[in-house]
Amino acid sequence: MQPLSVNEYLRQHIRTVPDWPAPGVQFRDITPLLQDPKVFRVLIDAFVHRYMDRALRPDVVAGLDARGFILGAVVAYELNVGFVPIRKKGKLPFTTVEETYELEYGSATVELHTDAVKAGDRVLLIDDLIATGGTMMAGKKLLEKLGATVTEGAAIVDLPELGGSQRLREGGLALYTLVDFAGH
Repeated sequence: MQPLSVNEYLRQHIRTVPDWPAPGVQFRDITPLLQDPKVFRVLIDAFVHRYMDRALRPDVVAGLDARGFILGAVVAYELNVGFVPIRKKGKLPFTTVEETYELEYGSATVELHTDAVKAGDRVLLIDDLIATGGTMMAGKKLLEKLGATVTEGAAIVDLPELGGSQRLREGGLALYTLVDFAGH
């Protein structure tokens, strides 16, 4: 029997919830990846081993609200670099910069503390999933407003049919994802 790749192993632990939060949506639930200590370690190690490489190593990891906090904080800890949260508007107590982006119905705003990164910092931007790419692109723009360079966007899951990963790449963001749910 052929051993599973890391990608296939992780895929087996992502739960698909049909018709949530709306009819016709196949929701990709990553919480089973976090519940099992072995699976969680495989997941985190997949990111850590990539970003230990000197050419890809960030100065700081930025995580997108909210599941990007879970991944980003652990990856930053393992890489021995700082972690900064990019939050939904109104959640950060200090001076912030903000970026508004379009959603399917309306818009949303994310914020970052003005002292979260320094000009010239190399930042890894991380979230759980790339759908339309709006949140990750807004995070990239926020970090760039403060003079940082986003070296890569990372996520567990890519949903390429929603066009986000293509839009992000066209917007100049290199991406690294572990599980692709194209055509599923």
